[in-house]
Amino acid sequence: MTTNTNGRPPEAVYIHIPFCTNKCFYCDFNSYVLKDQPVMDYLQALDREMEQTVKNTPPGVIKTIFVGGGTPTVLKPDEMAYFLKSVRTHFPNWDKDIEFSMEANPGTTDIDKLTVMKEGGVNRVSFGVQAFQNELLTGIGRIHNVDDVYRSLENARAVGLNNLSVDLMFGLPNQTVEMLGESIRKALELDLPHYSIYSLKVEENTLFHTLFNKNKLPLPNEEDELQMYLLLMSSMKEAGYNQYEISNFAKPGMESRHNITYWRNEDYYGLGAGAHGYVGRQRHINVKGVNPYVEATRKGLPRLDAYPITEAEAMEDFMMVGLRMHEGVSNEAFQAQFGRSIEDVFAKSLHKMLHAGLLEHEEGTYRLSKQGILFGNDVFAEFVGALTEV
Repeated sequence: MTTNTNGRPPEAVYIHIPFCTNKCFYCDFNSYVLKDQPVMDYLQALDREMEQTVKNTPPGVIKTIFVGGGTPTVLKPDEMAYFLKSVRTHFPNWDKDIEFSMEANPGTTDIDKLTVMKEGGVNRVSFGVQAFQNELLTGIGRIHNVDDVYRSLENARAVGLNNLSVDLMFGLPNQTVEMLGESIRKALELDLPHYSIYSLKVEENTLFHTLFNKNKLPLPNEEDELQMYLLLMSSMKEAGYNQYEISNFAKPGMESRHNITYWRNEDYYGLGAGAHGYVGRQRHINVKGVNPYVEATRKGLPRLDAYPITEAEAMEDFMMVGLRMHEGVSNEAFQAQFGRSIEDVFAKSLHKMLHAGLLEHEEGTYRLSKQGILFGNDVFAEFVGALTEV
């Protein structure tokens, strides 16, 4: 029986579409350039994985679905229709208020495709905008331009998709604080319910990593990057958006419910090439390559690896992801999941972070302080391996 620690099947589904029109210079996600890829074979393999996933355990009520990539919107309208029908077939029991999100790249969403998405149940679209300066977009390997952003959002609204989000990035090569300010202003003028704004991380196996090692990646200095984050937080707050997680801002009630599943360390199905899932305190990762994944689904679940999470690891994960959220972590939720007090388990780490002024404590809840938000990674690191003796 595939259930979580509360005895219920997961209420969230993540599905990976690994195709992109091109590979961005900073991207280390499991994605492949679309040209000559066996897209329909892949979608049929996904269908098989969904069927096998739910074969032994009828899924319960699904509250959130998130389709990521890659760029899911590179699918043609007929491919998109096939894919969405598969999802509905194998996960038929949707909550009446389901949040069904799909990532999109500006310029890959015409009216026909968006219509198919809406008819297939998608009701939230997250656009990877990244910046509002064409020269910065070119410099990070994006193929859309600023005009594509406006056209894509207009198309989405035209078919009745209004729960929209955009991603922005800061700390990009040659980006100034003023440029980020302009991007934030233009993004806020769109009056969207949600914004995600991430700092660039130079990841291994990317073009940026190669350039960085050759000292050819003109990144902003640390002081400018800090100013960018402070500007971002103040601009969003002033515009009425809650910073409900370190990198995410929403109008009240419009937070990404799917991502909150991750931050609360709750169970979710993970489907597709290279996808991760977490069910019944067991994590799995799927076979990564497109053709190997397709082949693996013919023989059973396409698992590259699956391993149980110990109680100590689950407790550490609970702290690391939970503290990303503004609401923080509560003793009540911790006890509900583990039957122990948060203070009993993490007394030393909590005391150290409170003493450093990076955490604050109020009525059984611990959350990042204003200073802690700026040094979140230091706080999270405090809980990695904290329970090696447990």
